[in-house]
Amino acid sequence: MSTEKSDMPCDRYRDVLDARLDGVLLPNEARDVDEHLATCASCAREYAMLSETQRLVSENLMRYAAPDVLKARIRGALSETVGRAESATPPRRAPVRRVPAWWRQLAAGILIAAASSTLTWSALGTRAASGSATDELLASHVRSLMPGHLTDVVSTDQHNVKPWFNGRVDMSPSVPRLDSAGFPLVGGRTDYVRGRAVPVVVYARRQHMINVYAWPEAGSASEPRASTRNGYHFVTWRGDGVEYWAVSDLNTKELDEFVASFRTK
Repeated sequence: MSTEKSDMPCDRYRDVLDARLDGVLLPNEARDVDEHLATCASCAREYAMLSETQRLVSENLMRYAAPDVLKARIRGALSETVGRAESATPPRRAPVRRVPAWWRQLAAGILIAAASSTLTWSALGTRAASGSATDELLASHVRSLMPGHLTDVVSTDQHNVKPWFNGRVDMSPSVPRLDSAGFPLVGGRTDYVRGRAVPVVVYARRQHMINVYAWPEAGSASEPRASTRNGYHFVTWRGDGVEYWAVSDLNTKELDEFVASFRTK
């Protein structure tokens, strides 16, 4: 009974962590959440993960302002339209109300903002289609570290994890057993990366998680290539028509050892 009472407040607070992060709570509600976070390590970790994810997304979001020529065309078209409306002969029984100047300025601002947003999303769509997978994998990895997001199937047995992907993704991922190398299997999940559902096999090294993403990719085999982003390390390689990405905050030396063990099993 005491366990249920202690869990209930956390459930209530976790429901409003997003709102606290966005700054939309009332002052007394925000103060109540902050007091709880100061005494609850579990909720504080979840709030920290949400904050980190928001930071990563905002850092990688590119915004493009509408060109001056487009703004000028919108203002010109709006001015011409309003001018014709004001000069038209009003119906005899329906007197025309003049459009206030402030309203015309507001409408112009809305149209310019809409045009700017369209350009922003268009540019983002192009960037997402042609850019590196690193941004998506980084966000996915950080999200997986939040409570309840790491695995869909929890097992240290490769014969349980590998069959679980059947019917969920369009390929059968490699799930080598690496306990002897010091990288025990944790489980697996599906995630959405590069516009497709992909398998993710999860391993551990002490308190560090290693996510291994895989998807079909035509082309010749390639040797492992390492990179670092925001304190997280990436190793990617290709073999047998599959592209692999290992992502972790594990130090680069041990992550390289993991990749070498993964590839030889």
